Amino acid sequence: MSVAMVRGLYEYHWWANRRLFEVVEGLGEEAAGRDVGRQFSFPTLRRMLGHIYGADWIWLERWQGRSPTALPGGELATLAALRATWDGLEQEQRRFLQALGPAEIDREVAWTSTEGKPYRLPLGALLLHVANHATHHRSEIATMVTMVSGSPPDTGLVTQQLLTAGQGDMSRRWA
Repeated sequence: MSVAMVRGLYEYHWWANRRLFEVVEGLGEEAAGRDVGRQFSFPTLRRMLGHIYGADWIWLERWQGRSPTALPGGELATLAALRATWDGLEQEQRRFLQALGPAEIDREVAWTSTEGKPYRLPLGALLLHVANHATHHRSEIATMVTMVSGSPPDTGLVTQQLLTAGQGDMSRRWA
């Protein structure tokens, strides 16, 4: 695993989060707060987005040697409040990743869970976990958006790479 690969993964992570956030924002606050079902990790689009933000926040804290006792995100009552808070966090994540050196990928991170249980893993595995965790919840958000208004745009890695490279969105032409 290289630092460049991790940075690229996070560029994708931020892009995919923002792409779905903008779809939800376009639906409005009422739709974002509507209970879509208890079968999801969180029943509303706003709360699901807030969870991705909260997980990003708590892991950044842990990577920096702190062990918060609560996961934030649920207290953010509007999409505007969530976006403002999330934008600040994304800037902190960017600074952290820009300062990341190759030797740090293997650095062991010790933290205590919100329930008080101690854990230790290499930073590299935790960096991958955060982006992978969000992918799971973005799939739930995509399903929720489909239930509320119709299928959202593709958030696939290749789509992000093609768009970044100026080659357009190929998501509808894979066949």
